[in-house]
Amino acid sequence: MSVIKSYRWLDKPQIEQAAHNLLQKMEDTPNAPKWPYVADRAANFLKLNIAWTSIPCEADTPVFARIYPTQRLIELNEDLPMLQDNAGLEQSTLGHEIGHWMLHINQDEAHGITKQTELNFGDATVSQPFLCRSVNPDNAPWVRLSTQAESVEWQAQYFSSCLLMPKHKLLEVKRGRNLTNYRHLQAMKEELGVSFANLKHRLKDLGWIREVRGSRQLYLGINIPTDPE
Repeated sequence: MSVIKSYRWLDKPQIEQAAHNLLQKMEDTPNAPKWPYVADRAANFLKLNIAWTSIPCEADTPVFARIYPTQRLIELNEDLPMLQDNAGLEQSTLGHEIGHWMLHINQDEAHGITKQTELNFGDATVSQPFLCRSVNPDNAPWVRLSTQAESVEWQAQYFSSCLLMPKHKLLEVKRGRNLTNYRHLQAMKEELGVSFANLKHRLKDLGWIREVRGSRQLYLGINIPTDPE
């Protein structure tokens, strides 16, 4: 059996459930979910090591991180100031690699025994380690994702969003706040330890906010939940 799972289609509810299951397993352990920096706690829970190192570009594209499954090692690119200086981006990138670990890696095989090989996702070849390039969260799996490799990257990024910003935590931090107010969103961003762009995208994806193209004005979405009494 390969360290890398065969490609399979995963929709948003399946990915969200996988992130939810991980957070549940972390409860009542020394690495119980706490925000900000929940991705670090998830990595500790999964016994994944984290290291900063220099990672060369691939096809002139910066590589943010990579994961070596058989070494249980996630490497973050120390050559990217944007990654070192932006804790929210660092958490998103780490969550992305954890997404690969949870969704795409046969964890029982990842013990340094199975040889690291190449796996062909359709017409694109993905080599271990998984390489995390810049991923546009606005890309749903049916939008401009022409290869299975691109779909795998989208899955990992969506997992990261669900891990860092699960619905129950969003409900907690939104209490008493106006989601159309940028200052309130900034406060939520700090509590969650995410980037502003990722928070806004997550809220849009859930239908809690919406915006008009070309405008910074935010509006409440049709799925906005009410605060409990």
